Amino acid sequence: MEYEAVIGLEVHAQLLTDSKIFCGCSTRFGAAPNANACPICLGMPGVLPVLNRKVVEFMMKMALATNCSINGQNVFARKNYFYPDLPKGYQISQYAQPPAEHGHIDIEINGDKKRIGITRIHMEEDAGKLVHDEVNPSSYVDVNRCGVPLIEIVSEPDLRSAEEAATYLRRLHEILVYLEICDGNMQEGSFRCDANVSIRPKGTEPFGTRAELKNMNSFRNVQRALEYEIKRQQYILEGGGQVIQETRLWDDSQGVTLSMRGKEEAHDYRYFPDPDLVPIEISDGWIEDVRKTLPELPLEKRERFIRDHGIPTYDAGVLTSNRALADYYEEAVRLCGKPKIVSNWVMGDLLRFLNEEKRDIRECILKPSDLAEMINLIENRTISGKIAKEVFEDMYRTGKAPRRIIDEKGLVQITDEEALKKTIGEIITANPAQLEQYRAGKEKVFGFFVGQVMKVTKGKANPALVNELLKKMLAG
Repeated sequence: MEYEAVIGLEVHAQLLTDSKIFCGCSTRFGAAPNANACPICLGMPGVLPVLNRKVVEFMMKMALATNCSINGQNVFARKNYFYPDLPKGYQISQYAQPPAEHGHIDIEINGDKKRIGITRIHMEEDAGKLVHDEVNPSSYVDVNRCGVPLIEIVSEPDLRSAEEAATYLRRLHEILVYLEICDGNMQEGSFRCDANVSIRPKGTEPFGTRAELKNMNSFRNVQRALEYEIKRQQYILEGGGQVIQETRLWDDSQGVTLSMRGKEEAHDYRYFPDPDLVPIEISDGWIEDVRKTLPELPLEKRERFIRDHGIPTYDAGVLTSNRALADYYEEAVRLCGKPKIVSNWVMGDLLRFLNEEKRDIRECILKPSDLAEMINLIENRTISGKIAKEVFEDMYRTGKAPRRIIDEKGLVQITDEEALKKTIGEIITANPAQLEQYRAGKEKVFGFFVGQVMKVTKGKANPALVNELLKKMLAG
């Protein structure tokens, strides 16, 4: 029997606010354990949470960017469960009246486009973190993360493969980072994903019994975990067994999912409206004010780059994968007017250096204006493409302007025809055997002479002019 997967993703994105969702404590990552906490974070008796307006606006940005409808009124609820890193014994979240619903984003797999529905987006506070002692059988509770604002983005069960799920996740991540409402750091937990996956005989409508997968901290691990889980469930059904509803953890070292606990349902959490927080009223005017702050989104930017700059689809995909990188590229193009040449330098040398050093484009000291100037110097034959490689690396390492590097190192290209004729004549005279071979029809020897000219001129000779003069002089 042929099976198909049914996958839905629940994504938690930590919002880039300076303070927590219901108090003034810092959200800074990496602080000493329990340094960013107060009585409100800890749920002490008598304290009252106050909603951070910025959290609502960030949620609205994501809702608008994913084509959701925003509800005029929504409420916070208490989600009750016990866990050592949840000091209040409940989490403030949203359930019955979410602020955003019925959205979608489009993904593309092997040239085929598919629309993935978004069920809802809601706001909630994060829980704390357990730190396990590797030496002693003890665990410690760090409450710094308690109250850090999150939005949860719940997809429809529209995904049918692990590849589709990973692609959807990347699109969602891209949008969040473009909006500058989440840094998207999966290693630090600011972007994390749980997956609900089941399988069913292909062509049938009813869903199978699902498992929830947790502990997937990279796009690659999401895809690997889903691929494993789909095969695991298929193996069980083909063997005559039954899949049980449960929560499973992904073990990256073993490449398997492991049972963690029985899957909870909504009624297990005993949701009820939080008595300390009033309903949120979102007016049409407020929605329009937020809409005006939206940047050009990645898919729109990608299509514009292809249309306006005439670059290939692949180039546009790479250049728009990061908003800062796209801005860098466009500024360089604006200054030199050479879209494809700028694309080659950015996607080639620049990204290679950045990736080798694991740095972001925002940390790069090579300015787009200097890249544009260097390209113009190549175009007007001040330097050759080969010399430009040396100039570019020096610019990247030092932040110096290209003209300064060229002057300091004496790298100006030799375009003096008479000087080159003299150099070429001396090289021909010094290599009579190679001259005879060339005139006898061995055209490959031409490359030898080009190499000798470039060696003597230390790569400064204009290649096009060298080729032209050599052909004339070797012909006699």
